[in-house]
Parts: sequence; structure tokens; C-alpha cells
Amino acid sequence: MAKHIKTMGTLPVFMTAVSTILGAVLFLQFGKSIAHVGLIGTLGIIALGHLVTIPTAMAVAEIATNQKVEGGGAYYIISRSFGLDIGGAIGIALFFSQAISIAFYVIAFTEAFEPLRQWLIMEQGWHIERLWVTLSTMTLLSVLILTRGANLGVKALYFVVAIIFISLSMLFLGKTNYIPESNSWFTRINEVIINGQPMPSMDFFKVFAIIFPAFTGIAAGLGLSGDLKDPRTSIPKGTLWATLVGIVVYIAVTFKLYYSASPEALASNPLVMSEIAIWGPIIPIGLAAASLSSALGMILVAPRTLQAIGSDKIFPGKINGLLSRGKAKTNEPFNATLVTIVIAYGFVMFNDIDTVAEIISMFFMVTYGAINLVSFLEHFAADPSYRPTFRSHWMVSLLGALLSFYFMFKMNVGYAWLSILLMVSIYFWISRSNQNKQQMSKLFQGVIFQVSRWLQIFFQKQDEESLESHWRPFLLCITSSSFERTGAFDMTRWVSHTYGFGTYMHFIEGFLNEETYQKSESIKKRLLKHAEGYNNRVYIDTIISPSLTSAVAQGIQLPGISGKGNNIILFEYTHGENDELESLLNNFSILKSKPLDICLLRSTLKGFGFRKEIHLWLTTTDYSNATLIILLGYILLGHPDWKKAEIKVFSIYDTEKLKEKQDRILNMIRSGRLPISEHNINLLENLENKSYKEIINQTSAEADLTILGFTDSDIKTRGADTFDKYDQLSTILFVNADKIKKIN
Repeated sequence: MAKHIKTMGTLPVFMTAVSTILGAVLFLQFGKSIAHVGLIGTLGIIALGHLVTIPTAMAVAEIATNQKVEGGGAYYIISRSFGLDIGGAIGIALFFSQAISIAFYVIAFTEAFEPLRQWLIMEQGWHIERLWVTLSTMTLLSVLILTRGANLGVKALYFVVAIIFISLSMLFLGKTNYIPESNSWFTRINEVIINGQPMPSMDFFKVFAIIFPAFTGIAAGLGLSGDLKDPRTSIPKGTLWATLVGIVVYIAVTFKLYYSASPEALASNPLVMSEIAIWGPIIPIGLAAASLSSALGMILVAPRTLQAIGSDKIFPGKINGLLSRGKAKTNEPFNATLVTIVIAYGFVMFNDIDTVAEIISMFFMVTYGAINLVSFLEHFAADPSYRPTFRSHWMVSLLGALLSFYFMFKMNVGYAWLSILLMVSIYFWISRSNQNKQQMSKLFQGVIFQVSRWLQIFFQKQDEESLESHWRPFLLCITSSSFERTGAFDMTRWVSHTYGFGTYMHFIEGFLNEETYQKSESIKKRLLKHAEGYNNRVYIDTIISPSLTSAVAQGIQLPGISGKGNNIILFEYTHGENDELESLLNNFSILKSKPLDICLLRSTLKGFGFRKEIHLWLTTTDYSNATLIILLGYILLGHPDWKKAEIKVFSIYDTEKLKEKQDRILNMIRSGRLPISEHNINLLENLENKSYKEIINQTSAEADLTILGFTDSDIKTRGADTFDKYDQLSTILFVNADKIKKIN
């Protein structure tokens, strides 16, 4: 590819933008706007339109002064902030809006040719179809751009802008005998005669959609970014100056038309300016120049947007190479220009300026909304690397983004949904066809970082009473056997999937040094890779400590990822490994030094079986464990792995206490609105005076998970024997609650 020589400065950006801003819409549609919505309505359209475009211009200036801007203009800015997947979707929509704009301005040129066409028909007998004029203009533009490139376009812009200002000057110098009625600033026509037929007047947002393409000139200057010597300076200056000049001219033209022609004349005569100007023919000439310049501006910009998209390899296969390829030293996007011309030809065939205007407005609203959203998110993310030399306020960017999306639906609900559907479809297409483009950009990482920080601080400030009344698990799991068994990891991810937070910490015995640190990083990478295969919402880390006791002491003092301290700690041991169990129980006194629920997971070769049945064993005299057992059972059902499971509740009773125990358990289930059928509540009478463990072994032998409670006194009196003699059961979760949980 030839080396790209950048030759342009600020003036081409200003000229490209202002020639579009002061383009065909100003000459053709502003009179119609005053007729349909009145003077105040038209000024309102100008104000509302610039409530979108000024924040966009400021956002563009801000983002452009923070990063190196290459070819592609608005697309480059969006894609380098949002990432190539989302940015590519917006970029393709932007390209289509630019390509369709060419057709819009070429159709507008036909209006400028209309007086000459009528003269040829009436005086010379030459019957020339309007579509022929449109297609001929499109062909001439295409040939010029394909053969001469951007330099011709930029040189022509100087001549065109001069004609526009001469035309406007003659308009302001002209006078008419019309005097508007007093207090008629709000006056609007009720109907307009079109081709001899009365038609109702258009509503405010219909007119807004037709007028808005006039305000889209700010994006025209962005498209030259790849040809600018210093885009950081040229884009902000050129864009902002063009926007300010446009506002002044719009307001001045609106008042001039209002005081110079009746609403009926403004509605019925698209070239009413020619009857006001000091020399009438200058208006069609100005309109022709404005239309051609706007079309020329867009036919310069659109291919460069498409070329930049191709350079980022957004499209599949060899299409990218074809579209990104340039000609000569200036890297003229010849192939991208051909594609642009074909699309423009297709929309030229509509030959209806209002319909095409609505489509353009919709696509540009999406683009402007995205640019403002990028600027707002950059402020929100508070990334130290975001240091633009020009700064706007985050509220300005947020206003621009919200208004963009609001106006989309006010203009045309159908087009708005179609635009969004198209954007979403393109996004999924890019994501599926370019897996390497599925990236989380640093912008979103910064936003997530800020949200996470705020949430952690918010949770930390919550009082304990509030958290207890709305209890949820903040679980910490510490284990050194991550690669030998997965039960603890599975339990952590199940508990933290919907209702809680989970931290899984792999314990490495030793002292912190370079060797153990490298080992911990290697293990963490392995664990993260292992976790990729699951629908995982667990925070994974490692801890280096001289012993399990010191690791436990360190771990329970660390803040959880929620911003609050963890309230449950989970350990795992293998059935039959008594030394491992004893090692865990040696830390029981440390664990009881702070408010913690303690869970011991006894794993077996059977694992969690088919995950069809969870058995909960309640002791109503130990109400704190009972509430925790019920809540954990309910939380496990919230994970897809257990979606087909059912909970069965068991309790052993003496005959004389049957009614009391039954009522208490039922009340606990009902008040907590727990999904446990009364048919699954089983009260077992101990008629044969068997031990509790014997009854549990017989009843829950087929359960995939059994949850049992144990108390502090159990550990003090029986130690490890508390967990012994459950040989018939598969996996067991033993729980020790710190306090009663509110479940109602």
C-alpha cells in the first residue's frame, strides 16, 4: 500500500462542515418549517437540534484531543472507545447514513434545476424527467471523485462556500411588500395544497426529522480525519466554528423568511427565497452549489469511513482488503468509493427528499447518541489516561445522548426500532464472524471499575441490622485441593450465582517470596481457565501463608468483593480423611472470633450425583441452624445446575411434640415464601429409639446433597465425631449458623 501523505489543515474541516450545515435543507426546507410549525416552532427545532449537535461537537473535540485520530472520523473515535465490535456496528450504520446523504443532496439539486427544467419544457419543448437530472448529477459527481479524488473536492468546496455566502447575502438584502400579522409568531397553516390536492400540515417532529439533516454537517468534517496533518487541532476548531456559524445563519434566515413571505407561500414554493432575494436567480444557483457541495462532502467522507472499517477487518474474508485498499500517495479509497456510489444510486431512485431525510436523521441520531455516550462514559470511568486538552462537562454529553435517543422515537417510532434492530443485527454479525473483535474496551473496564467501587463503598456503609433483615451470603472458600476435587468450587459458584457473592481462595503453604508469588500467579491462571467452562460468578484468588491457621486468620479479616466482610466460610474435606477434618476443626476457635457462618463440605466419589434431591434436616430446638439450612437449600435451587431438583425437609420428633414441631416448620416455610411443597415436609417419629444418625443414613441414602446442622457444643464435646458415622450418605454440607436468619 502506498504511503499516505496527509496534507489538510483546519480550513477543509470547516468548509466541509459548513457547506453541509448551510446546505440544501436551509434553502429548501426552512420555509416549509415556518409554514407548518410557525416561527417559534422553527426556532425550537433549531434549538433542539443543536441540543444534540453542540454536545456532539464538544464531545468530538474532547475525544479528538485525547487520542490520536486516524482515518474514519466519527467511526474511529467511537470504535477506539467502545471497542471494534460495538464501534464496527455503529460505524457501518454511520457509513450508510453518509452514503444515503449523497442521494439526499443530489435529489435536492434537482429542485435547483427545476426553474430551468420548466423553462426548457415550456419554451423549448424539451421534456426532461426530474429523475434524469438526478441520475445525471449523480453520474457526474461519481466520475469527478473517482478520477480526481479528494483534492478536487476540497478545492471545489472553497468555490461552493463562496457562492452560498453570496446567495445568503442577496437574500438578506432583498425586500418584499409582505407584512406578517401581529402576534403571529405561533401561526401555522392547517393544510397545504400539493399537486392541486389539500394535504394536512405536518406535526412538529415530522418537520424536525426533515430539518435535522441540516445539523449533521458536524460529522462531515470528522470524515477527513485521515487526511489531516493535525486532527487533534483541526477537528475541534473546524467543527465548533462551523457549528456556531450555522446557528447564527439558521436564526437569521428563519426571521428573514418569516418577515418576507406568507405561510402559504412558504409551504407551496420550495424556492420562495428567489422571490425575496435582491437577484432571484442566485437562489437556485446557491441551492445547486449547496446541494452539490454537500453531496461532494459526503462522497468524500463516506468512502473514508468504509475504508477505515475495512482497515479494522470488521468484514469477513477478503472484503476488508478490497475496501481498505487506497490509490496513489494520498491513499484515495477507490474501491470504497465505488461501493458508496452504488448505494447512493439506489436511494436516488426514491426521488423523494422527505422520505430520505427521515432515514438520514434516524441514522445520524444513532451516531450522535453514541458519540455523546462515549464522552459521558469517559467522564464516568475517570481513567487517568483520559486527559483531553479540551474538556466539556459530563452533564452536557449525557444530555446529548438522552436527547438523541428520545428524538429518534419522537420522529418515527417505526424507523427508530428499525435502526436499533439493524444496529443490533450488525453487532451480532460482527461478533459471530470476528471472534477476535469481541473485546471489552478499556472504557467499559473503567466504567465497571467505578460502579464496583461505588457499590463496595455503599455496601460498607450499610448498617448490620439492614443487612441481617435482607440476608444474603458473602461466601469465602479456602482450600489447598483445588485440582484434586471440585466440590468446594461448585458450591461457591452455586451459592454466588444469583443471590450472593463468592470468593474462592486457593491456599499455598509457605512464605511470600518471588518463587511462591510466581507459583500463586500460575495457579490463579489455571483456576481462571478452569472456571471459563462454567457460568461462573466467583472471584478467584490465591493466598500464601505459613499454615492453614494463618491463612484462615488472614482470610476472614479481608473484605469481601461486595464491600462488606464475608459472612460464610466454606471448607471441604474428603470422606474418610480424618486428619484433614481435624486440621480444619483446629481452626474452629479462630472462626468463632468474628460473626461467621461455618460450612464444612464432606465430599465423596459420588459427588453431587444427578442434582435431583436436596435433603434438609432441621432441629427446631436449634432455630439458627434451621433458618440457614432452609435458605441455603433455596439459594442452591436458584442455579441452573439444580433447576430440576426438589427440596425435602426432614425432622425427627417425639410423639407428644408432633403438632408443635409441625406447626413451627410449616410456619417457617410459609412465612419465608419458600418453594417447598408441604408434601415434601416429613416429620419422622422415632418409634424404635434409633440414633439420629441411623435414621438420617436410612432416609437420605439416595439424596444428592444432604444439609445438616451442628452446634458449638457439638464440637466442644464430640469434636470430629460430630461428623462421623454418615457412611450411607453421599455429599453432606454441615452448617453452623452464627445467628438466626430472617426468612420472612
